[in-house]
Amino acid sequence: MKVILKADVNKLGKSGALLDVSDGYARNFLLPKNLAIEATPGKISEWKNEQARLKAKDAKLHAEALELQKKLQGKSVNITGKAGDNGKLFGSITAAQITEALEAQHGLKDFDKRDVKLDEVIKQSGNFKFSIKLYPGVQADMTLVVTVA
Repeated sequence: MKVILKADVNKLGKSGALLDVSDGYARNFLLPKNLAIEATPGKISEWKNEQARLKAKDAKLHAEALELQKKLQGKSVNITGKAGDNGKLFGSITAAQITEALEAQHGLKDFDKRDVKLDEVIKQSGNFKFSIKLYPGVQADMTLVVTVA
């Protein structure tokens, strides 16, 4: 029996997948628990339209991420921190601080601190490389300039 999953099912598939499963599994488990719907010709047609729409949306997001990557690649972000007599910062520069600086200096608002990848812990002034995940498989490599106030 062909079914379209409405939710992720462990060891079977993700939501929205069109699968061929045994009749008993579908009737006794998937359908009663509202995890799937039977794939009638009308439902399959709707599913194909939805998949085409999702693919177009995904392609658009990927193109936007590549355009943003071209704008950001090689740019720098400046952050000023407080330091002691020996030049070491009080605390360290975090991904959240970098995200705030990206918003202030480059106008980027849709980034989460988890999208910022630092190569090392930043506890002193200088130039450091970091990357921002823009989309799965697309990232921009940038430079962080840390100065002491």
